[in-house]
Amino acid sequence: MRLVNIGYGNMVSSSRIVAVVGPEAAPIRRLIQDARDAGRVVDATCGHKTRAVVITDSDHVILSPLLPETVAARADDRRTDEEGGSL
Repeated sequence: MRLVNIGYGNMVSSSRIVAVVGPEAAPIRRLIQDARDAGRVVDATCGHKTRAVVITDSDHVILSPLLPETVAARADDRRTDEEGGSL
């Protein structure tokens, strides 16, 4: 199991990530609110602004203070490592 740093020392399993999106769009804001109501939100922002929303295969929604591009690049680096490629 490879972990991806999503900010402030918080980690998520790279194999469980389905999507990394920005929080600006109305459908994403509704997704966050619905997940919050169902108790499936993990707020990993440590009080900072949410810049990325990580959606997992278990329908959990993880809020990250990093930009979506940063989280995706870190997850992609981990997948390259798993496949035996070089950085």
